[in-house]
Amino acid sequence: MSRDARWKALLDLLVERGRLDVEEAAGELGVSAATIRRDFDGLAEQQMLVRTRGGAVVHGVSYELPLRYKTARHASEKQRIAKAVADLVVPGEAVGLTGGTTTTEVARALAVRGDLTSGSPALTIVTNALNIANELAVRPQFKIVLTGGVARAQSYELVGPLADGVLGQITVDVAVLGVVAFDVTHGAAAHDEAEAAINRLLCERAERVVVAADSSKLGQRAFARICAAEAVDTLVTDTAADTETLRRFEEAGLRVVTV
Repeated sequence: MSRDARWKALLDLLVERGRLDVEEAAGELGVSAATIRRDFDGLAEQQMLVRTRGGAVVHGVSYELPLRYKTARHASEKQRIAKAVADLVVPGEAVGLTGGTTTTEVARALAVRGDLTSGSPALTIVTNALNIANELAVRPQFKIVLTGGVARAQSYELVGPLADGVLGQITVDVAVLGVVAFDVTHGAAAHDEAEAAINRLLCERAERVVVAADSSKLGQRAFARICAAEAVDTLVTDTAADTETLRRFEEAGLRVVTV
């Protein structure tokens, strides 16, 4: 297992459990205790965990992994969700994409859709995510509109008044939201209030709103609210989602798509 793969696995375990000891982590990953100690030290140097005697803990209850370490989590589910979301988009539309791993997969799914290989433009993509704009900028059939703003290292998203200014001047046909939590009562949410504010504005500028979220995000709450569940038209999730939770979303008026 490569160092990057170990680090991703360790961070996943830390987020899930809150703390890890060296021997426990070594057993989980099938490597030596000495290797885990070095990994913990390296992650601590990057301020991604806090070292303790014999182990490590996350920084706090609102701990947020940088985007590059989230990509391996629920990867197959996110790819299925992304394809289903991409299939909801009509050629020629203006599509708003927030940042996140699932929306990044949506961008990739749009890029390989056979009926979107040409057009003037085939799609207009509005995003505040630097990584999404970077991936799609090489596709000449897509018109890319990148908001201004200040970049967040965790998510590659641009936030702040400069992003507000651009989004306030445009409208989109569909906004695709990546969220860290989505609950019928508490709505869609993010960890960071600045990201939530930009995502909320994108929703307000959209004709329809799609939440792309794997089942681990459903029924959860997070710090910063984006919008109410009733503001969302469609939820696309995976088949592992709790049926009672999905029923509640449907009762709230959402179309639910499981893949």
